[in-house]
Amino acid sequence: MILDATFWVTISFLIFLGVLIYFKIPQKIISTLDQNILNIKNQINEAEKLKEDAKNILTEHEKKISDSKNEVKEMIGKANDEAEKNVLKTHEEFYKVMENRKKAAEERIKQIKNQALKDIKNTSIKIAIESVEKLLKNSLDKSKLDKIYTSSIEETKLALKKKSS
Repeated sequence: MILDATFWVTISFLIFLGVLIYFKIPQKIISTLDQNILNIKNQINEAEKLKEDAKNILTEHEKKISDSKNEVKEMIGKANDEAEKNVLKTHEEFYKVMENRKKAAEERIKQIKNQALKDIKNTSIKIAIESVEKLLKNSLDKSKLDKIYTSSIEETKLALKKKSS
């Protein structure tokens, strides 16, 4: 038999395989790989559970955000309605106050106008009387004044008799 290097490499390889099998190395490798696979599967399952939990939490938070947005919209709507009512109420109150002031001013203007007319009448009567007195004093003597006075009294008596009858 020829004992060359390939023969010895084959023998050493077979001895190496025998030692591996004797110490159950392939089974240990397989069990380690199986253990790693199991760990990886458990981690994947746990990650999927966490993913589902995260989805549920996300859904809950999105619902809360949506509810909050709706509440905010409602609050804004109520605030706008309230503000609009307040503006209308204030406008109405302002209009009433201005209307009352306008009426009071118009009444005051009427009173001032009536007073002015009375003052004008009184002043014009006073001026007329003064003018007549001056005219009479300058143009008539005492005898003419007495005649006018007597005729005026007679006319007044006749006018009063006509009214009483």
